[in-house]
Amino acid sequence: MKPTKFYPAEDLLAGRFRGRRVVFLKQLESGLLLVTGPFRVNGVPLRRVAQAYVIATSTKVELPELDLAKFDDAYFKKVNAPAAPKTAEAFFEDTKAVLSELPASRIADQKNVDKAILASINKVPQLAKYMAGTFSLSNGQIPHLLKF
Repeated sequence: MKPTKFYPAEDLLAGRFRGRRVVFLKQLESGLLLVTGPFRVNGVPLRRVAQAYVIATSTKVELPELDLAKFDDAYFKKVNAPAAPKTAEAFFEDTKAVLSELPASRIADQKNVDKAILASINKVPQLAKYMAGTFSLSNGQIPHLLKF
């Protein structure tokens, strides 16, 4: 039997996935936090988030010990494509920006992490709905005085 560890759930405050609940996995050397949705539950992939943009909650997710050693700042580094030559013809062409596909290794890593998280989330009643729900504050609510 694998040892288990408790991973806290957090709410994202800003960015593309603001209002989503995520599972905190580890702190990276740069100070950023490694979080995931999991992707199958609320669409948040493995990503880095600044500590200022999360609110920790009292919800904990019990997971088997995950091997998170390969997830570091270099793992998330963007690969830049070589710049196209700037010509007049290229400027007037009606070309759409081609979205770069994720490497198969990143997709496999996401599926492996999600598989472990989903297994433990489904054991706890209503936790999947909680993670899929969104978070928001109303006027007059002060986040540091609330109990999450």
